[in-house]
Amino acid sequence: MKKECIGSHVRVGEKVYPCSVSLAMDLVGGKWKTVILYHLKDHEKRYSELRKELFSVTEMTLSIQLRQLEKDGLVSRTVFGEKPPIKVVYALTEFGKTVIPVLEAITQWGNQIVDRKGEFVE
Repeated sequence: MKKECIGSHVRVGEKVYPCSVSLAMDLVGGKWKTVILYHLKDHEKRYSELRKELFSVTEMTLSIQLRQLEKDGLVSRTVFGEKPPIKVVYALTEFGKTVIPVLEAITQWGNQIVDRKGEFVE
């Protein structure tokens, strides 16, 4: 029997999911969470750096998604300084780093799609 089919549902903390895929998608699903994680996979970044790299995301959406990723333990937020201008840095946590192989597989698949159907542009 597949591991994800051992029980009729999955519980993590107070949340109940129909399967482990649902749990995983709750953590990284949506349009921006996986993209944010991808941009943090190699090194930490400031909010402004993420904002430049993800130019089509709104500030509100980026802030909300970063907060959710932090709440779920995938991303850490470190604040330097007490008075403006403060420096805020985001990085993958150890738990967040466990998603890197998934991000690399998605990247590889995306590159194949571009090779077949599109092009990389400057």
